[in-house]
Amino acid sequence: MRLSRPRSFFSRLPLASVLLCALLAREALAAKPEVTIDPGGLPASALEAVTRAVDSMAEMADDQDGGEGMRLRRRAREATQDALATEGYFSAQVELEAGTDVAGPTWDISITPGERTTIETVDITFMGAIADAGYAERAEALRQGWELQAGSPFRNSEWETAKRNLLDAASERDFPVARLVETAADINADRARAALHVRLDSGPAVRLSGVEVHGLKRVPPGVVERYVRVTPGEPYDRSRMVGWQQTLSGSPFFSGAKLDVDRRGLTPDADEDPALLPEGLDKEQTRTEQAYRGPQFLELPVLAEVVESRPRRMSVALGIDDEAGPRIETVYRQNVVLGHPFELEAGLRLDRLRKLGYADIHLAPNENGFRDSFGVLAQDSDIQGLHVRRLAVGAIRAKTYPSSIASRVEYETRYGARLAHELTDIDGYNSYTTSTATATAELIRRDVNDKYDPREGSLIALGGGVGAALDGGNHFNRLSLRGQYWWSPSKRDVVTVRGEVGRLWAQDINRVPDDFSFRTGGARTVRGYRYLGLGREVGNAVLGDSVLFVASVEGTHYFDDRFGAAVFVDTGNVASRFSDMKLATGVGAGLRVKTPAGPLSVDLAYALRDKNIRLHFSLGVAF
Repeated sequence: MRLSRPRSFFSRLPLASVLLCALLAREALAAKPEVTIDPGGLPASALEAVTRAVDSMAEMADDQDGGEGMRLRRRAREATQDALATEGYFSAQVELEAGTDVAGPTWDISITPGERTTIETVDITFMGAIADAGYAERAEALRQGWELQAGSPFRNSEWETAKRNLLDAASERDFPVARLVETAADINADRARAALHVRLDSGPAVRLSGVEVHGLKRVPPGVVERYVRVTPGEPYDRSRMVGWQQTLSGSPFFSGAKLDVDRRGLTPDADEDPALLPEGLDKEQTRTEQAYRGPQFLELPVLAEVVESRPRRMSVALGIDDEAGPRIETVYRQNVVLGHPFELEAGLRLDRLRKLGYADIHLAPNENGFRDSFGVLAQDSDIQGLHVRRLAVGAIRAKTYPSSIASRVEYETRYGARLAHELTDIDGYNSYTTSTATATAELIRRDVNDKYDPREGSLIALGGGVGAALDGGNHFNRLSLRGQYWWSPSKRDVVTVRGEVGRLWAQDINRVPDDFSFRTGGARTVRGYRYLGLGREVGNAVLGDSVLFVASVEGTHYFDDRFGAAVFVDTGNVASRFSDMKLATGVGAGLRVKTPAGPLSVDLAYALRDKNIRLHFSLGVAF
């Protein structure tokens, strides 16, 4: 027997080195490759699509062995061609060369894009009620609004967007069940041309017949119809439906609502054969759905599914501002009282300047859409030396009028009447008691993108009032006009311009209710001056005067969705006549923070007239 001599450790080293190198090579092949793309003149949008497709393939390289790596590179090349096709390059040539360098594996991708496909023809046809002669203008407007016109480059994302927008525009009014029954892009790669075919089935033209309500348990029947005011026979309009839904959800009786027409029976007929498509279409670029078969004109009810609010709610709010100091407010609400559809609201508010208690009854809108409320109020205020104790009863009637179904502009009217008994104490002057009757009216025009956080739009309010002492010793009336304009030069910037002007006529201005004459100063008016500190000085107090003028310009830049900074200039004053007015101007800067409880504003303002700096801030936190 021949015995072999045992090999030493060093004699095994070459084999171990080979195995180690093989293992490292396998790991290198499995690592994510470094990708280099020669775009060959592709536009940025197409190159971005290619990069996303290749990166998704390259991310998968970590878990592949050598054989799988070859298949993955083949898939990466195919993904590149598919991405180019979505951008309109159907005859592009793609080469992918795999290699390695000191950092690991590499993919070098070279693209010869070829001619980009452009749209040669667009064929949009309609079926259903919209094909009726009475809707010819509507159909033509939809064709004119088509976003992918002949001569445009073909991009799959724009093709999908154009189809979606066409369907949205058709179903916005009259045709709630409109659908695209045929959509096809006929691509001729050799000629780099695309023929687009779209057939839209509008379904029936829908008119509204009334309201059908589901979900009522405690709220009396008929309340929903006071908010959702359907005129039998009026055409379906989605924006109007959304408005009704928001109105219901914002009412005191409901915490949620969902509105839609009754779509039962409006699904396509399952036995209907789909219409034939033009010949030679790419199946991947083609979609066929069944068309509607049924009456072309229908009257359908609005289905309202509601969720009732809690019957009773109690809330407490804490706040603080620069003039009134700490503030506490509590409010009790009950939305159905003794089985009747009205809301009882009672509240108490206390701060350093005011003590106020009230109880109001808010009725649901009547058959004409007016919202009526009435109540009692007791108030004790002491502001700038003017101490007023007031007991009053009053009523308000309000209504909102959309200018048109398709417009965001709305008008609001408010009419009020009040009987008040007041004890007025002017510090350093005298005290007197008055009983007055007043009537007010206000017209508001609102055109903003968001009522609660406007960034662009305008608001104009015209107000007037008349009043008299019950003993006949004094008559007075007033007019006021205020406006505000918002403009967003960029996504994070808002410029706000506001102004107000007012005029009071009175036999005895000293005996006019303090909220009928004009005072100004403080946050949201003329910053840099005390709250209601600009007025007519009598004794040690500041009283209201006959004319008012206020103007302001403010620019705010938001660093993100919550935090921002503002700069502003305010000017204004009150006087007995406009010719006697001496404007008081304030300039400054501030911080803005958006919170769930409302905005936090902190402003540091310099009063040019008084040569002093004042800090204005406000914060409200509800729990």
